[in-house]
Amino acid sequence: MKPFIYDLTFEQWQQWVIDNGESAFRAGQIFDWLYVKRVDNFEDMSNLSKSLREKLADQFQFVTLHEIARHESKDGTVKFLFELYDKNAIETVIMKHSYGNSVCVTTQVGCRVGCTFCASTLGGLKRDLTSGEIISQVVKAQKLMDVTEERVSSIVIMGIGEPFENYDAMMKFLKVMVHEKGLNIGQRHITVSTSGIVPNIYRFADENTQVNLAISIHAPNDALRSKLMPVNRRFPFADLIEACKYYIEKTGRRLTFEYALMGGVNDQPEHAEELAQVLKEMPLSYVNLIPVNFVAERDFKRTPRDDIFTFQRILERNKVNATIRREHGSDIAAACGQLRAQHMESSAR
Repeated sequence: MKPFIYDLTFEQWQQWVIDNGESAFRAGQIFDWLYVKRVDNFEDMSNLSKSLREKLADQFQFVTLHEIARHESKDGTVKFLFELYDKNAIETVIMKHSYGNSVCVTTQVGCRVGCTFCASTLGGLKRDLTSGEIISQVVKAQKLMDVTEERVSSIVIMGIGEPFENYDAMMKFLKVMVHEKGLNIGQRHITVSTSGIVPNIYRFADENTQVNLAISIHAPNDALRSKLMPVNRRFPFADLIEACKYYIEKTGRRLTFEYALMGGVNDQPEHAEELAQVLKEMPLSYVNLIPVNFVAERDFKRTPRDDIFTFQRILERNKVNATIRREHGSDIAAACGQLRAQHMESSAR
C-alpha cells in the first residue's frame, strides 16, 4: 500500500523532493498545500509542475477518513466516527472552550491496555495508526472550522488507544503539528496522555519538548490500580511514580495526573488521603478529577457530586492542587470508544 501524503515530516519532504530531482523549496510548497490550503487531491497543487504532481500521485495517497457518523452536542462538542481504508473505525472529537477549539485525536484502532472502566478497550487492539492517519484527524477538524473562520487552537492526544504504545508515529505527528509551515500549533497547547508506559515516560522526558504530559493514574496504590488498570501489572505503581519524578526533574514542567472517580471503588476519603501522600512529593503536579462516564458494557457508578468536592478538598488540604474536569458532549456518548463500540456491535449483527 502507498504511504499516506501526511506521513512525512517537513524534513522528510525536503529529502524526498531532492531524491526526486526537485528543488528543495518544493517541500515548503507541498507542506503549504497540505496544511495551510488543506487540499485533498494532487491536481489542486497548481504551483507544482505536472510531472511533480504525477510523482506525488504515483507514490502517495490521501488518508481515507469516511465519515460514518457526526454527533453534535448542545455544548458545541462535535464527535466524529470515521471509517479507515481497511474498514476499521476511529473517533475524533472537537471540543469548544472559552479559550478556543480543542481536538482530541485517536492513535490506535482499539486498545490493548485493558482499563476496566473504558470503552476503548472493548474488542482489544486492532492496529496502530500511521502518523498520517493521526494528522488527518486534525486536518479534517480544521477544514470543518474553516467554514466559520475558526482554527484548532489546542490538541489532546487522549482518544482511542495508548499513544506511548504507538510512540514513533505520535512523535512524527507532533513534529508536523508544531511546524511553523504547517498548522503551527504551539507545543504548550498540546497534551499527550498515557496510562503509564514507564520506559516511554523516560524517553519522552528526554525529548526536550514543551508538549504537556498527563498520566492516567486512577488509584492511589498498587493493588487497586492493578484491578482497574492491568497495565499496572507490567509497570508497577512505584515504578510509575519514579518515572514521573524523573520527568518533572528533567523537564521542569508541571505534570497532570488524571483520576477517574468511580462510585464506591476509588472515590472514598481514604483514597484521597492516600493519593495526597503519594503526590505531595511532586509539587510540580496537579490532579484532574474526572467523573466516570457511564459505559453500558462496564459496571461502574458515577460518584455523587458532593463526594467529588469532598475528594478535591482533601487533596487541596494536603497541598495537592486538584481540578474537576468540565464535561463535554455527555449527551452524545463523547467518552472514548463509545461510538466505536456501538458501531462494532451493529456491524456484528
